[in-house]
This record gives sequence, structure tokens and C-alpha cells, in this order.
Amino acid sequence: MIATVLGDITPDELGFCQSHEHIYIRDCPARAGECIDDPGKSLAELHAYRLAGGSAIVDAQPVGTGRDAAMLTRLSQQSGVHIVASTGFHKLKFYPEDHWAFTATEEELCRLFVAELEQGMYLDGDTAFPGVQGKTRAGQIKTALDTDGLSPPYYKLFLAAAAAALAADSPIMVHIEQGSKPLELADFLQSEGVSPNRMLFCHLDRAIADTGIHKELCRRGIRLGYETIGRPKYHDNNRELELIRGMLEAGFVENLLLALDTTRARLYSYGGKPGLGYIIDKFIPFMKDNGVSEDAIRAFFVDNPARFFQG
Repeated sequence: MIATVLGDITPDELGFCQSHEHIYIRDCPARAGECIDDPGKSLAELHAYRLAGGSAIVDAQPVGTGRDAAMLTRLSQQSGVHIVASTGFHKLKFYPEDHWAFTATEEELCRLFVAELEQGMYLDGDTAFPGVQGKTRAGQIKTALDTDGLSPPYYKLFLAAAAAALAADSPIMVHIEQGSKPLELADFLQSEGVSPNRMLFCHLDRAIADTGIHKELCRRGIRLGYETIGRPKYHDNNRELELIRGMLEAGFVENLLLALDTTRARLYSYGGKPGLGYIIDKFIPFMKDNGVSEDAIRAFFVDNPARFFQG
């Protein structure tokens, strides 16, 4: 089963899924990213995505950084789009020094993550250790690898995430920062007992220039999130297509999950572009025109997410 904010669904029910997005972020001291905090605009974005053919998204905002479990539930109910929510942690630069991300013990963090995965997400936690628990469960553990690597604060957080993943049989998503060392983290998580097929390393298409590292991670069974689509700040769609085709030629069709990693500035309803439906409306036709098969596209958006986000 896959845990969504409206309850468990079967993998076959997930449908077309963009596996790393942000649809609602409220203001808080540890906010990771711009606020996306207008319910009407977020709902309009999801309606447009559904109309284009989208069925599900993974919202990658973890607990304590502006995630709003109640709003994600409301948005899913009103739009008909399945939303998989996240527990976990983001880059430590987002947190005030007195935040529980720094002060909580490994055991406390593990209990928090497991509780959100198995019982329900906490409705607060932005300034103090979470204390009010809802009934809407998270469906994955979002984490972040920065250039600090496994420095003591990150070591504690990743230990807690690994233990929680094993206890709750949860997938782990990892934000990979430019200049970080994903192979080192993969070694660590595997040494803690996390299966490679439960790991999704995101942003390698813009964070790690050496595609040999991409392929080594895939050889281990790790999934990669490519999310630099329609994002000329980093590179154009021709380069993104080149990376995707290279991974297909290497035989890694089952390892890739694609998305936009939306921000406020990239949501059409907030006055930005390209909008949540851009992949369906523009990038999929572009891939087809350049030789990417229907089977591969189905793998990126239907089969691979359905397998990865199963609990």
C-alpha cells in the first residue's frame, strides 16, 4: 500500500505521479523555501494538473519546515489529486539554532519520524518539539545531504532516518546538494541496513556533473530523481533529455523518477512558470519527439513511483 494524506491506496491507484513537488508551505522560523501559502492558488494549480492528466504528487516538505498536514489533506480532498506527504528533515541551514532538529536526540527523532509514518503527522513542530498529532500519515522520509556530509548534526539525523525507515518500512528521499558526496551517504545508509531500492537520491541531474556517479548509484539499485525540467537557471531541456537518454541507454529505466521540484516562482497559479502541468503539456511531448518510448515515460511517472512509495 501507499500512504497518502487521505489514507492508503494500492500502487495501481497512484496513477501518473510527479515524485518531488511542493504545493503548500506556510511561514515558520525554519521554512525551507518561499511560502506557498494561498489555499485557493494551490488548489487551482492542482486542478490544472489533474485536468492535464496528473493523478498524484509527492510533497517533499518535511515536518518542522512549513509543512501543513491539514492543508495538504484539504487540498487533496478538493482537487482529487493523491498527495504523498513527508516527515524527516531538510538542510540544517534552514533551522534556528534552538530548533529540535539540533536539540532532539537520535532516539527522539526516530520516534517522531516513525510516529508520523505509522500514526499521523504532527500539526505543529515549527518552533517546539511536535506535540499535537493528527491522523494523516506521512508516506516517506525526506532528508537532505549538504556539503557538510556526515558531520555530527547530520550523522544524528541520518541515523534516526535510517532507523525509522527500517522500523516503518518507509522509503527515504534525499535532497542532494551540489558539492556533496552521495556515494558516501549511500555507503552509510546501506551499512545501517537500508536497502538501496528504498533510497531516492534527488537533483543529481543538476547537483552531480559526473554521470558515472549516477550510474554507480543505479547499479546498486538506488533510484534517482531528475527534477531540472523547464529550469534554465541550471540547464535547458536539451541537456535534461541528454541525461535521461544516457541513463536509458545504460539500462536504468527502472531507476528514474521525474518531477519539477516546484517553488512559488514555478507555480503558474502564483504568477510563476512553468506550472505543475508543464511536464505533461510540454516535456513529455518533447521526449516523445526525441525518441523516448511510451514504455519509458510510463516507467518514470507510473510504474517506478508506484513501486518506490509502497510501504
